[in-house]
Amino acid sequence: MSPIQICIGSHYFFLIIGYKCLNNRSFYGCIYFTSHLTVFQKSQSHTEPMNCCGHCQDAGNIFDEKTAKKELKRYLKKGPNKSTRLLLDEIRRYDLHGGSLLDIGGGIGTITFELLDYGIDTIVSVDASPAYMNVLKTEAERRGVRDRIHQIFGDITEIPEEINMADIVTLDRVICCYPDMKKLIDRSAVKAERFYGVVYPRGRWPVRMVMQFGNIWFRLRKTDFRTYFHPPADIDARIRSHGFNMIRLMRTIVWEAVLYEKAGQL
Repeated sequence: MSPIQICIGSHYFFLIIGYKCLNNRSFYGCIYFTSHLTVFQKSQSHTEPMNCCGHCQDAGNIFDEKTAKKELKRYLKKGPNKSTRLLLDEIRRYDLHGGSLLDIGGGIGTITFELLDYGIDTIVSVDASPAYMNVLKTEAERRGVRDRIHQIFGDITEIPEEINMADIVTLDRVICCYPDMKKLIDRSAVKAERFYGVVYPRGRWPVRMVMQFGNIWFRLRKTDFRTYFHPPADIDARIRSHGFNMIRLMRTIVWEAVLYEKAGQL
């Protein structure tokens, strides 16, 4: 994703950002996110169905094969976008070799593939977009790591309790495309044994306006999918309520990337 030049006070501001929202899913408010999610379960590489709400079903309709392939092409050419790269760089400061990842909102597999290369051993992917799941699967096969990724289709909050814990859980631009932030964090944070990483929109009025603009477009398309602004302070408080301490907060012009560590970890 090319850096978005936001010039507050310009008459072109909303047109520029609106265009980016509607044509570049990598910025697209929180929409980038729900189409893909990842959970840990050892030694499985098949795909399983799961209950999916109307909101998630519409996410699958919006995030189609054309968009997924375009996103993969961009990633293979330019690497992770800036906010994702900031989170990944912080994660790589810690020894996770041989560990497990729950990557919620993994999309075409950016965090999945980056951390597999870093030394993460096994990943389980839960995704609400069949197109993005297929693109991730195809790329995993090309890389020869298909047997290390287990995919499940559906809503992250409906993941069975018996799914194993993961060393690290990531939600890269997922929280803001989910209506119930507390439930999403509650169901995902309990799966993190060591680290919990999130990327979400900053609490700036231009960002909130962009998200509202995107929701108008969704209504015009007669889809149930929406983006949701959750105050960063509320997100932080909910994560801390599960026993996590913030390690580092990083910012771009639009996003906040934060890595937390479970209290008591050495």
